[in-house]
Amino acid sequence: MFRNLTFFLLIIFLSAGCSYTIKIKDGNTAFEQKQYDVAIPFLKKEFKKAKRRTEKGKIAFQLAESYSKKNEVENALDWYKTAYANNYGVKALRGYADGLKQVERYEEAIEVYENLGLEIGSPYEVKKDITACKVAIDWKKIEEPDYKTSTSDFNSKGSEYAPVFYKEQLIFTSDRASSTGDEKYKWTGRNFMDLYLVNENGNAKNFSSKINTEKNEGTITFNSDFTECFFTRCAGDVNNVSYCKIFSSKLEGDAWSDPIFLGFQSENVNYMHPALSDDGEQLFFASNHPDGWGGYDLYVSDRTPDGWDIPRLLSRNINTKGDEVFPTFHKDTLYFSSDFHTGMGGLDIFKTYPLNVTTWAPPMNLHPPVNSGFDDFGFAVNESYQATKEILQTGYFSSSRMGGKGADDIYVFEKLIPKIPPPPPPVEDTIEIVYKMILEGYVLEKIYQNPSDPNSSVIGRRPLSDANVEAIFGGKKEKFTTGSDGLFTIELNEETTYDLFGSKSEYLTKKEYFSTKGIGKDPNNPTQKFEIEIVLDKIFKDREITLENIYYDYDQSFIREDAKPTLNLLANAMRLNPSITIQLSSHTDCRGNDRYNQELSQKRAQAAVDYLIQNGLDPNRLVAKGYGETSPAMTCACNRCSESEHQANRRTTFKILQ
Repeated sequence: MFRNLTFFLLIIFLSAGCSYTIKIKDGNTAFEQKQYDVAIPFLKKEFKKAKRRTEKGKIAFQLAESYSKKNEVENALDWYKTAYANNYGVKALRGYADGLKQVERYEEAIEVYENLGLEIGSPYEVKKDITACKVAIDWKKIEEPDYKTSTSDFNSKGSEYAPVFYKEQLIFTSDRASSTGDEKYKWTGRNFMDLYLVNENGNAKNFSSKINTEKNEGTITFNSDFTECFFTRCAGDVNNVSYCKIFSSKLEGDAWSDPIFLGFQSENVNYMHPALSDDGEQLFFASNHPDGWGGYDLYVSDRTPDGWDIPRLLSRNINTKGDEVFPTFHKDTLYFSSDFHTGMGGLDIFKTYPLNVTTWAPPMNLHPPVNSGFDDFGFAVNESYQATKEILQTGYFSSSRMGGKGADDIYVFEKLIPKIPPPPPPVEDTIEIVYKMILEGYVLEKIYQNPSDPNSSVIGRRPLSDANVEAIFGGKKEKFTTGSDGLFTIELNEETTYDLFGSKSEYLTKKEYFSTKGIGKDPNNPTQKFEIEIVLDKIFKDREITLENIYYDYDQSFIREDAKPTLNLLANAMRLNPSITIQLSSHTDCRGNDRYNQELSQKRAQAAVDYLIQNGLDPNRLVAKGYGETSPAMTCACNRCSESEHQANRRTTFKILQ
């Protein structure tokens, strides 16, 4: 649950598929362009003028989301509550519950989550959140925590995060007033990010003019002698979207060289938060690559004589379907943040360590006061600190928690030596440890706001009973049938990949996979449990379903690179369901004459069909149909349609014919 920009530094200015700058005249347009700081004053005025309750609910929700993205949680809570009171529905209630958890009002959050589960019609949807709240309540009762924390003295009213030790000094990322460039980042209303060097007196200065630019730079890492660095830069607009990439630079005399782009990075994918291993031979980072296990995952690349090797995913006991980000190292210990492993609210900091060359120990939560309901990330251990009788380690971390000076602040930590050391392990009557890995899988279906409309909002998921699951692994097969809780359970083998096929009559078959490769045995945690979800799509025959992220260049019909992942997913679904035939349809907005729009839409639909055929699908299973402007999704007078309404009408859809 990321509440602010520091997680991804992703800049989106324009609607993909439009080649012109949109002039911001209202709150809705600013909100859609992720210009949250710009949107808020517009939306407040529009809320006062709104007369219909549904209109007030939508505007209030947009205000809540805008404040949430800016990390102004108390304001967000008020507007989520207002949105729900004005019938905005479960999205507002979910935002309110998440906000209560974030500010650590856990008992209230549990009550709201329970109401949310009832309103959605699926207690399953909120069980993980409720469990996290109960765990956090217990953690806050710990009488002798492992750490002591305090705010650092070099925070500003801006955002400071991701501290890194640099010789005897510290480097951090910040959007403080002295950042490079004159433009404001319209997400926050503050400056763009730069890297800063702070000395022992707390005075911060620009780290390097070669590295800092008018775009966003941050999250840097160094080799052991500080002659090589790797950092994140979010720049280079592709179809009006700026993606984050990793660059490297070397120290030449007293100055850093021009940054070099690392060659393993793909287009239209974010790569960020680099962390170099102690020996400088491995580079860890976070990426939202579509081949990952969901959200942002942690990857590692090995240094070779020719550069950096193709990255590989870390194991499934580290990566989840949520977000794992901000890796850092201290000796052999890997610290990272996750919003999915059991934690206190947003991002929590975890630690793990390698058990051998390829396997990792189960991650351990650092607990409060390091972790909080807010985002906690960027953990840096002071390598030069000499332990005392009371303090084992010192260092810094960053957090968006309340009570600091700005949106994100840097905090000091001291790891305390326990007053009473733990008893030594027994040496007699040693019991043989039995190691197990258990996969608890759930087969689910989507809950639509309008149950008969697959294009309406998905408000949750519920367990699907009597679904069939086939697990294929190591030349073997196992079959399961789910009960009312949608659950199936597998005891896993080591170093094995499982292909899991979920199916049920009147639903599309879906494939997921789980791998135990890289998951190590830990005597402190001999039984490890994992979860996986298989979400089946109900078949809506002869009903058009909009394909997201299918856009075309102006006056063109070729398939763009950013459209291919969606079409690839459709191709995979058709391979898993060989009996279905589909129609791919293209629609235009109302601008342009009827004949031209009809011809263009037919070319676009055919281009999508041709792409699927090139990917091995039978042409007899595919039909192309262009509708031009004859079947709009949004019915508005053409000269009064908003840009978002035009975009909703410029869509590609599919429907199952048989």
